[in-house]
Amino acid sequence: MKTEVSVAATFISGLLSSSVSLTGDQLQLFTHSLTDALLEHYRHHWFPHAPCRGSGYRCLRINRKMDPLIGKAASAVGLTQEQLFSSLPIELTLWVDPSEVSYRIGEDGSICSLYKSSVIRPKSASSADTSAHRKEKLKTRRLN
Repeated sequence: MKTEVSVAATFISGLLSSSVSLTGDQLQLFTHSLTDALLEHYRHHWFPHAPCRGSGYRCLRINRKMDPLIGKAASAVGLTQEQLFSSLPIELTLWVDPSEVSYRIGEDGSICSLYKSSVIRPKSASSADTSAHRKEKLKTRRLN
């Protein structure tokens, strides 16, 4: 979860840094504040074995209203709502899911991937055991 959250926070920080004059310390504080807020917010809503579960909860959204987690991090560095709205896209959706972070600018924009893990997650031990048990039963049947 830390990697995905870090990618999301860094992406939002990058958007801010290109249009708002923040010092390096302010930008770092914003990134840190947003990272902490996201980690806390997602703590009980992160399901690596079912990445789509809770996806709506983990979605950051700006749709003529500022996402409260982004707003909270911005207030930590003294950015006003007006500064945020003038620095970020009017329509932004950012999905932070296990093994993937993606975004879309505009309602009809293309979805772009910021991060996608190449790690293949193992099946749970119980399903792997069940699968091995079934294979063994099939071997036994074929031999008889």
